[in-house]
Amino acid sequence: MSRHTQANDSSLVPRSASLGADSPPWLDRLRFSLGLPDEAGAASGGETVTALERTERLAAALLSERGEASGAIVARELHEALRGLDASARLRFYRFLAENFRPDVTALREAAQSYLSSPTIEGAARLAQAADPPRQEVLRRMNTAPGGTSALVAMRKELAVHLRGEPVLNLLDSDLKHLFASWFNRGFLEPRRIDWQSPAAVLDKLIAYEAVHEIEGWDDLRRRLAADRRCFAFFHPALPGEPLIFVEVALVEGLAGAVQPLLAQDGDDEATRAQRADTAIFYSISNCQAGLRGVSFGNFLIKQVVEELKAELPRLTRFSTLSPVPGFRRWLKKRLGTADNPESAELAQLEADGWWCDEVRSEALRPALMRLCAIYLTRQVFSSQEPADPVARFHLGNGARLERINWLGNVAPRGIEESFGIMVNYLYDRHSIEANHETFAHDGTVVRSPEVDALMAAT
Repeated sequence: MSRHTQANDSSLVPRSASLGADSPPWLDRLRFSLGLPDEAGAASGGETVTALERTERLAAALLSERGEASGAIVARELHEALRGLDASARLRFYRFLAENFRPDVTALREAAQSYLSSPTIEGAARLAQAADPPRQEVLRRMNTAPGGTSALVAMRKELAVHLRGEPVLNLLDSDLKHLFASWFNRGFLEPRRIDWQSPAAVLDKLIAYEAVHEIEGWDDLRRRLAADRRCFAFFHPALPGEPLIFVEVALVEGLAGAVQPLLAQDGDDEATRAQRADTAIFYSISNCQAGLRGVSFGNFLIKQVVEELKAELPRLTRFSTLSPVPGFRRWLKKRLGTADNPESAELAQLEADGWWCDEVRSEALRPALMRLCAIYLTRQVFSSQEPADPVARFHLGNGARLERINWLGNVAPRGIEESFGIMVNYLYDRHSIEANHETFAHDGTVVRSPEVDALMAAT
């Protein structure tokens, strides 16, 4: 479920970054020295240029020597000009960025030949510098303007809907993703606990950005912030007030295998339940910024939350997720589509509506589906031609162990559609997180429990 909307014309840069129509004389002199048109579109040579042409010239001016000296000012002007374009003109500007500002082919060839003939450290550095596209420097300088980071994140969000139809834009998208990987690494992220006393604007964002289990209004939100729950948000100083990630936790006894009981609103004493809890279940982790999709915020992000929970609640002995398996149905349909697959006939009943509500039918399907899900989740992902399950990759990369596969853990429509209701526990053992991460990062080996191995051995 996506709760995000497309960026509108005004979302690309805060209005506070605007210089206004009555710019000071020194700014007009700067525009003239750079050969740029003023806000009315009149250039120093008397020519008239369009708003798009003015935006393109501002981007080019960022790379000039004089533009470098006044980079923040020109970047501010560029963001303001970009904000004034309509969606169609902005798309043409994105093409302009993607198609221009490429590495100098001659310089790159010479640096490559030099390195191949004499592979020195200095030669490698010169090659890397020659291969670095000037487009990235344009983006870096755009980031120096007030609100620049937010504007670039919004730019990548808007780009996403055009990538499939216009492959050239992937160059710009890749550059933005590369830069964001540095700007948004875990060292810059600030974790904050979210509770009912948090600012209303942040609580409203928690409702809006919840991407796993929809929050149905303020009453549902109050339940999710009760005494037997914890919620954390990660923020970045360049995006004040804008959460990057929400992590929701339930404090329970034992390992939870189904999400509906966790989300239920009951009348029990939450404070007493929190005192009895020995397990923290991470049941929802939501990335809030569509423009940062695919950008890793660093391994061991969950470990940071685990340490905070352990410090507050020493009674907790187990830290686990209750996670979806969003890629399982797609993988299984592809597998069953192969010729002479003996499992195809057995699992044909999955196309029947409501099979999960019929105990006889669901129990007949259970052994095969559980075994196949275990196979799907334990493939050595780096040697496979198929991508790993995205949720599995996230948790295994963060050092978790594949602990348990749960039958009909989520019978909501989305859970049935994605994974036939199956959910997974990934266990975060504080003492083996680093070792598990290294094992997975080395060759894609999935660390798992004997229970998961037993599922794969079942016939």
